[in-house]
Amino acid sequence: MRSFLGFAALLLMIATVYAADDWPSLKEGFWSIHRETTDEPGNKKTIQDQWICRNHASDEKARARAEAMLKNCKTNLENHVGSKYETERECVVAGTTIHSKSTISVSGDSEFHSEETTTYTPAMADTTKTTMIVDQKYVGACPPGMEPGDIKGADGNIRHSGRR
Repeated sequence: MRSFLGFAALLLMIATVYAADDWPSLKEGFWSIHRETTDEPGNKKTIQDQWICRNHASDEKARARAEAMLKNCKTNLENHVGSKYETERECVVAGTTIHSKSTISVSGDSEFHSEETTTYTPAMADTTKTTMIVDQKYVGACPPGMEPGDIKGADGNIRHSGRR
């Protein structure tokens, strides 16, 4: 269940990124993703590195999935000033209210940093709060064997986007 929480928090953050109407077009190619997650209570930290091959079409598919995921959520705040995006959303999943606040700082088309705090009421899998910090950076061209939408884990395994 703990992996579900991290996945749910990550999906909310991704949805926040892609649902912004004026989100900039990101550079196509291979991107590194460094994620640090802390779950409470207990200050349980997880660090994960992975890479994604992206292009504008795969980003648009992610945007469409994000919009669908957020259709039943309430947006309390959506603010964009300069290169900074702030959102606050509330969703109910399996009887738990998930409240998230995100701040994303974009550096051109090749880098962004995001911080999100998510609370769960009542607790989900004994977790009441998740803090996630994610840094994404453009690395270069996608390596052979990877197509847009594919994700490579730290173990070297590639999760294909399902187009094969």
